[in-house]
Amino acid sequence: MIRVLDLVFSLLGLIIGFPVLFALYMVGLLDTGSPIFRQERVGRNKKPFVLIKFRTMRKDTASVASHLASASSITTFGHFLRRTKLDELPQLLNVLKGEMSLVGPRPGLFNQKELTRERDDKGVFAVRPGITGLAQLNDIDMSTPQKLAEVDAEMIRTMNLANYFKYIFRTVSGGGTGDRVNR
Repeated sequence: MIRVLDLVFSLLGLIIGFPVLFALYMVGLLDTGSPIFRQERVGRNKKPFVLIKFRTMRKDTASVASHLASASSITTFGHFLRRTKLDELPQLLNVLKGEMSLVGPRPGLFNQKELTRERDDKGVFAVRPGITGLAQLNDIDMSTPQKLAEVDAEMIRTMNLANYFKYIFRTVSGGGTGDRVNR
């Protein structure tokens, strides 16, 4: 049932949100010259997939987890995208393709060995990664791998339709802070 909801909501989001996506793309072109950010991430069953987002950092920023990147790498437009969470909108394509869900554990990088190990131990890779989830809404990011994996596992254990909608609603209404960066 959740996969059907993911398909319906991601398709509707892309269709209805197309004017916003196009406008953000055009502003991103002016901001960095390359508004789309693609990065290989760890997906369901630890299979790689390419995550799609709007670029919030300069093009020359190292490919590391956000909490390891410098805040000085974030562009002015990138600050706006992160604060409003609009940088996440292109991930609706990942949801449509079946690589992600709207709700699930945020996908990590393959070089985040400790996080991958903790999540593997707790069975987190049995589900699709998500755009939002319990950890993000509780301001738990990838800088605390064990805690993140525990909260991800708790979310998976307690996932039902009510929680699915609750996490989406809390995210859309401004819950959570998104990915942190070094100050």
